Amino acid sequence: MAKKKSWLVCCFIFAGLICAVAVACLCIVLLLDTGCSSGSFKHAAVSADSQLCSEIGRNMLQQGGSAVDGTIAALLCTSVVNPQSMGIGGGSIIIIRNKEGNVKVYNFRETVPQSFMANLLNDCPTTFQFSTGSQWIGVPGELRGYEAVHRQYGKLPWAKLFEPTIRLAREGIPVPAYLAKLLNSTNVAHLVEGSSLCEVFCNKKKTVLSKGDILKFPKLAETMETIAEQGADAFYTGKIGHDLIEDIKAAGGTMKMEDLKSYQVRVDDAWTVPLGNVKMHIPPPPAGGALLAFILRLMQEFSLTQNSLDGDQKILLYHHFIEAVKFANGQKRSIRDPVFNKEKTADHLIDPTFIKRIRAMISSDRTHDNSYYNNIQPSPDHIGTTHVSILDEDGLAVSATSTVNQLFGGTIYSRRTGVILNNELADFCGRADTLRAGEQPPSSMAPVILELASGGILVIGGSGGSMITAAMASSIMNHLWLGMNLKDAIHAPIVFVDSKNNLNFEPGFNKSVIESLRALGHQFGRWKYFLNVVNAVEKENGCIVAVSDRRKMGVAAGY
Repeated sequence: MAKKKSWLVCCFIFAGLICAVAVACLCIVLLLDTGCSSGSFKHAAVSADSQLCSEIGRNMLQQGGSAVDGTIAALLCTSVVNPQSMGIGGGSIIIIRNKEGNVKVYNFRETVPQSFMANLLNDCPTTFQFSTGSQWIGVPGELRGYEAVHRQYGKLPWAKLFEPTIRLAREGIPVPAYLAKLLNSTNVAHLVEGSSLCEVFCNKKKTVLSKGDILKFPKLAETMETIAEQGADAFYTGKIGHDLIEDIKAAGGTMKMEDLKSYQVRVDDAWTVPLGNVKMHIPPPPAGGALLAFILRLMQEFSLTQNSLDGDQKILLYHHFIEAVKFANGQKRSIRDPVFNKEKTADHLIDPTFIKRIRAMISSDRTHDNSYYNNIQPSPDHIGTTHVSILDEDGLAVSATSTVNQLFGGTIYSRRTGVILNNELADFCGRADTLRAGEQPPSSMAPVILELASGGILVIGGSGGSMITAAMASSIMNHLWLGMNLKDAIHAPIVFVDSKNNLNFEPGFNKSVIESLRALGHQFGRWKYFLNVVNAVEKENGCIVAVSDRRKMGVAAGY
């Protein structure tokens, strides 16, 4: 009997050990599969300006789509959720890195039409204001660009990418809080109520919609449905294009059908810039990648660490950063379309010799007047744009910045097509003395992809017009060198050095640092439009962190 009991006890112990081992193995498997911290993802992620658009992009990935499929779907969604920022009447710059590490830039920014107002640049504003009217419309490249990247990298059917946005446009959405806030600001309300945009964004009393009101785009839904069925040709060579041109003519514009038919996407190699043991891939001019790289390369000269935020070192950190941005402002006229400006390649902005020469001109105890930085003809500041960052399961990374330029572009709404037209030609203001048919305007847009020393990938980009460069440089500097996690790096208040080299501080910026910078002789401005937004996705050690900037009330999505 005793032997039997002993045998039973052994059996129970053995069974218990087997169960314990099984549970341990299960825990290990689960840990390996979902071992990423809360709020991060294992497989893929999307960072867009709104939760809805991030989720639509993610859904495309979960249905077997590529990062490019997700990007197109998220951008189409943004054209309805944040129509003030971008749409199919605008253009984009997208940088794509495949799993083998090859990086390409797809530039489908707007171009100058064949016919344009001879003295257009004489009408450029010298201070911040909206450039409205049909004379500023550039030839839209958005859909030709989607077509090009989808043909190369897409997995899902073209039409499927349009389905969620067509439904949103037709059924309507409650006006999002961010859009409502913009619409009901005095300047924007006046802009919308006094233009053809009021047909979409006003109520029956002809005043702008408020938060929660239903916003519909019935004509845009029809247009997108046709494009989904017939492809981009419906816009560039078909009836949609003809209708668009008729509306532009009715508004006094000069664009012709030939401009749409002849539009071509540019595909370039990315410029690769070393930041210590990090490689940053940037879009070449006329994008703003070289200016971003210039600032970061300058800041790298100061050997920043987490300790740079301590005590008086913090004052010196921001003083050096401000000086770097002032020199970058003086180099803005170097950024031109290389197809039309062979002498302005901007290569010098990433040349180590030039960087060291400028570094030697930065004093630690004083600042200078604008001529010292070659900032003789400041360009007017402006706001606008959107950005989407995506990493998919197959290792494809996409950084996409899209725009109609300023808020609601030139406020020209095409009644026949539902398309909001850009005012991209205003980007020549203050940065060029001439423009030519087919030329792309210079831009602050700088979607980038960074290869980290750890083997990780950071996909990042920003919006906010003139604020893009400062916002992105701050975020990357905070994350790479100052020890901040990605979320804190993006959300930290920034200093915006405007086009006249005046300092403007985002609410929440350290007040003692502000006063110390004043004592160093810096001049202050009165900029109040802190619409600097950075969206990023980072993969490191098998886990993906995605951050959509809270400034635009965005939320990232992934799985």
